[in-house]
Amino acid sequence: MPPTTLITGAARGLGAAIARHLGTRGHHVIVNYRTGAADAAETVRGIEAAGGLASSARGDVTDPSAVDELVTGILATHGRIDTTVINANTAPPPFAALADLSWAAFAAKVTGELAGAFHITKRVLAPMRAQGAGRIIFIGSTAADYVGEGRLAHGTAKSALATFARHVAAENARDGVSVLIVAPGAVRTPATAQVLTSERGAVLARESVLGRMLELEDVAAAVALAADPALGAATGTTLRVDGGWSVLVGGPAAN
Repeated sequence: MPPTTLITGAARGLGAAIARHLGTRGHHVIVNYRTGAADAAETVRGIEAAGGLASSARGDVTDPSAVDELVTGILATHGRIDTTVINANTAPPPFAALADLSWAAFAAKVTGELAGAFHITKRVLAPMRAQGAGRIIFIGSTAADYVGEGRLAHGTAKSALATFARHVAAENARDGVSVLIVAPGAVRTPATAQVLTSERGAVLARESVLGRMLELEDVAAAVALAADPALGAATGTTLRVDGGWSVLVGGPAAN
């Protein structure tokens, strides 16, 4: 029986790329979405056309009632959840310095980020512990490690997410549940098109061991590795995917 893998926010962008990649590796992928039903259906069709197994499931992962309904439905159909990838972009970051950042905008980012992880994590842990195995992968960001350039809200939220993930790892390791954080650097996506201008993109490509910017498929491949049960002993750790930026130039703030 193929492993059942839930990916939050998988209708488009990085989530869809992760879904496609895991679909080619034998997972039955559950494409979660909140509003993009048509996009989710297209992602499912693409996976099935490539020979994989997939289905879609609506649910707002910041709403505990919706999360309960989502997970209950998956368990009723599949009997188990083997892997959960917490990817949904529940709160787009406001890029601004503290002097220009309102409390409302800051709090919305931090609260939204954690709500999108807290409810789904708590709900999938019970069946994972009952089956004695499970994998939870949090999509973090190297923004957790760098300061400046208006990253205050985004960096704080991603730092909090990483700390949350480590606590989840510690509390559930002996029950067979392993946790990894995949932390990408700047990735070319529709959502980053306005931020990563051609000039900025050229800098990122020049300072990468790849000689180009990170693409969605680079991160999706890393998530697929993180989903491998063979990495169970690495629970609580972070897999950085930044094209070597942090070791070559010390990170974005050093440029």
